[in-house]
Amino acid sequence: MEKTLAVNAGSSSLKWQLYEMPEEVVIAKGIFERIGLPGSVSTTKFNDEAHVRKQEIVDHRQAVLLLMDELIHFKLIREFREITGIGHRVVAGGEFFKGSTIITAEVLEEIKALSTLAPLHNPANVLGIEAFQRLLPEALAVAVFDTAFHATLPEKAYRYPIPTKYYTDYAIRKYGAHGTSHMYVAQEAAKVLGRPLEELKLITAHIGNGVSITANHKGQSVDTSMGFTPLAGVMMGTRAGEMDASIIPYMLESDPSLRSAQEVIDILNKESGVLGVSELSSDMRDLSEAVAKGDKKAILAYEMYVDRLKKYIAQYFGVLNGADALVFTAGVGENDTDVRKDIVEGLSWFGMEIDASKNIRGAFGEISTPSSKVKVLVVPTNEELVIARDVEAAKA
Repeated sequence: MEKTLAVNAGSSSLKWQLYEMPEEVVIAKGIFERIGLPGSVSTTKFNDEAHVRKQEIVDHRQAVLLLMDELIHFKLIREFREITGIGHRVVAGGEFFKGSTIITAEVLEEIKALSTLAPLHNPANVLGIEAFQRLLPEALAVAVFDTAFHATLPEKAYRYPIPTKYYTDYAIRKYGAHGTSHMYVAQEAAKVLGRPLEELKLITAHIGNGVSITANHKGQSVDTSMGFTPLAGVMMGTRAGEMDASIIPYMLESDPSLRSAQEVIDILNKESGVLGVSELSSDMRDLSEAVAKGDKKAILAYEMYVDRLKKYIAQYFGVLNGADALVFTAGVGENDTDVRKDIVEGLSWFGMEIDASKNIRGAFGEISTPSSKVKVLVVPTNEELVIARDVEAAKA
């Protein structure tokens, strides 16, 4: 019986699941939240119990040490070497990595170099990989790339309409993200629909603090909303999403406090989106409370958020020439009933109709009416299971 650890490190979080493989039995799972921020907290779940610890967590290295401490403390493992495989979610693989890859020194250096494509995530992914390498030097380490699923994008979708040399010489193109999530929920959606994935046209909506929409044709990604970096596409928790590139030099010229393009990019990545418009929070739960109280900035942020989601979903009906189902996933997509309702009602022209009795928090499966021409589904994502499976495949 082998144990595999699946690690999903975000910019200020680290999610994990410990599996018995190849049986795919979850032994325990947890998350470290607000890493490097005030109010850090870790949660470890097993045997239907949650153990919460509040303490300062300064960086991902410390989170890894605390995680391994927890596994020993709760007797989930007796010693570190019981873990024979560890899979790491890595956001950006560029054109270099088009599938999951065993981590070597050379692979790690390439992941570091690709940090420009995912400045909020690849550096955190690297810190996690290096920390686990020190603690689990004998475990097989595998990088599972968010961009790999989008390697099937046709050139007409991944190329930008800029001079060709910027693609050929500098690899500027759409890479996408959230690929493990989009792949998993499309496979699960096919099971819910009782049809082969190879005959389906699906629009998968990964709506969390980060948001991406993907057009899935016969099990392959043919277009996706995130671009050269995860900054592009839909308005998100702290990211601006799609906007006129001319705004960047204009901001530099207009605001004397800004001294470089990187400072503007940081604003667009970390201070914009729902947070920037509402001036309240990037968390949709906080926003919903403020909307209910009549907060005008919160109401505007919510309306802008839903508006942009509708626009991206609508254009993928065009990309696919129709769709069999719209699939909601991730934190907001799985739990926010208002967001789902307002999106679907705003796209009723496409023949979608939501069933209010099924549109509940934590719903699973079909939430559309029997007469809905396009099915509407909620499918919880499980990126960690995809990661564990790819580690198992690498062992073969």
